[in-house]
Order: sequence, then C-alpha cells, then structure tokens
Amino acid sequence: MTDAKPLLATLKGERQERPPIWFMRQAGRYLPEYRELRAEKGGFLDLVHDSDAAAEVTLQPIRRFAFDGAILFSDILVIPMALGQKLWFEAGEGPRLAPKMTDAAQVGALDYDPAALTPVYGTITRVKAALPGNVTFLGFAGSPWTIATYMIAGQGSREQAEARRLAYADPELMQTLVDHIVSATIEYLLAQIAAGVEAVQLFDSWAGSLSPAQFERWVIAPTAHIVAELRARAPHVPIIGFPKGAGGKLAAYAAETGVDAIGLDETVDPLWANANLPADLPVQGNLDPLVLIAGGTTLNNAIDRILRAFADRPHIFNLGHGIQQDTPIDHVHAALARIRGETK
Repeated sequence: MTDAKPLLATLKGERQERPPIWFMRQAGRYLPEYRELRAEKGGFLDLVHDSDAAAEVTLQPIRRFAFDGAILFSDILVIPMALGQKLWFEAGEGPRLAPKMTDAAQVGALDYDPAALTPVYGTITRVKAALPGNVTFLGFAGSPWTIATYMIAGQGSREQAEARRLAYADPELMQTLVDHIVSATIEYLLAQIAAGVEAVQLFDSWAGSLSPAQFERWVIAPTAHIVAELRARAPHVPIIGFPKGAGGKLAAYAAETGVDAIGLDETVDPLWANANLPADLPVQGNLDPLVLIAGGTTLNNAIDRILRAFADRPHIFNLGHGIQQDTPIDHVHAALARIRGETK
C-alpha cells in the first residue's frame, strides 16, 4: 500500500504536500554509531559481508532521523567481485580491483557467481523485518558504465580516462564487458527485490565524463536494457536513475531509459530541471552536500529554492550526491525540520 509509504507513493507519481526524504550515503561515517560499529567489525567489506552488521548500519539513520527511505548498506563494486575480480579497500585510498579488465582474455574469463552476493540478501531480509511500516526500502546497483570504469582502471578515477580510451579504441570489447555487467546487474536487482526491497536506484556516478554519442551508448542504452528487464519481471518496483554529471543530457536520459524517477546532482538548476523534464516524472534531489555542512541561512535558502522549484511535481528531497563524513548531525536535523515545515 503506497498510501502509508510516502516515498513509494511519490515514485509512483503521487505529489506530496511535503516531499519524502532520504539522503544518499545516509548510513555512514558522519554517524558516531556507524564509526563505533565499523571499529568493532574491521574494514568496510567486513561490514558489507556481515548481514547482521550491515542491517544495523542500514537502520541507524532511520532510528536517528526518521527518514522516509532506507537505503541498503552495501557497495556498487560487489558486482565486479561476483563476476570474478578481486575486490579490496586500501585504507584512506578507496577500492581496488584486480586484474584490470583491459583485454579480451580477462573479460572473457568473467563469470557471474550469484552466491557471492548471498550476504546482501541476508541483510535485506533482516532490514525488512525491522523497518517501520511507513519507510520505503531501497535497493541499488551501480550502472554499467560506472562499474566498467572501476573494472578497467582497477580503482576510481576522476576522468575515467582508461575506460574512455578503451571505449573508443575497442568498442566491441567494451560492449562485451558492459553486457556482462548488465546481465549480472539484472539478476542482482531481481534478487534484491525477491528478498524484500521495494524500489531500486541505479547509480551512474561517472556518467558526466562522456560525450553525447558515448553517453547514448554506454549510459542510456545499457540502463534502458536493465529497466526493460526489471519492468518485465518486477513491474511493481519503481526504478530511480541517477546519472551524475549528465547535465543537459538529462532530458534524453529521462525519455530513453524508461526510469520511473530521476535523481539530480547538485550542479543541476532545479528550475531548469522542472522546466525541461516531463511534468509527471518524479524527481529526486538535489541539495549540495557542502551546503548541508555550511548550515544556517545558506542551508535554509538552498532548501527553500529546491522546494519552490519542485512544488508542483512528485519530488523526493535528497542530496545531489552522498553526505560528507564531516557533516554536523545538528545540520541534518535542522535540514529535516526545514523540509518538513517544522521551522521557518
């Protein structure tokens, strides 16, 4: 029943008097309870692979802030791991993957092992049993282009140069890699849905690095394939697309992928988005995470501008990207009170 779940109702096209709220990366290092649990359990992947601990992390921001959505605590790079790449995290440096997917032999050796993701489904089962009845449970996966950039470079990179070079130099090899990711992602999201998530988000964190033609091939086309398969096999589950950095290509993404809602990063003018995206399309976003750190009048003005821009359409209030680890918790409380109309 969507009437008891405002976020799910919004994803299905219903405008709310006040937008439902969740924040990307809402379960994470800015919370003292998260830092305490992580110190107890060890590294990041130790948390992800511990279903009890990952469920606890997922629930922490719901207890503290009463968000309308709970986002599964996991990582986008579990898909390369399930495809056969070794995944680990370097302290202070981020994820590493090996071997790099740079030739046909390496890509051809990829083989999806669904059993590698069993702990994720255990997390979902535990969270589902503990969530308040009005909270929508969100699953997620990385979009194929973003996942491919990590698999090719072996780590994150700001310009995604290695992946972009490969896409130009050997588009057939890139297509084979993307096809592997697409197939695994479809099965992974369907398994999340079967375990209990009610909506899913596709994170394309590096979509903004591509030219228009490359964006069509490596962002829009594989996303549309995933959306079509999910819609055929789980038609009741809304899909949010988040192509960070897409800018002026957002209209094409919205029209051609078939997503149910579109996430906007902080660089998108909400007035432009409201004028250029379909009037009935739910949007999500798009407060700058750094404004949340600044707080005060600056934060209030930024919130009010977003609320005004999206007042006449289905809108989920969120950040334009993940919450920063040095975000003051008092600022989060202040933002939520402002969005909910509890302060002026």
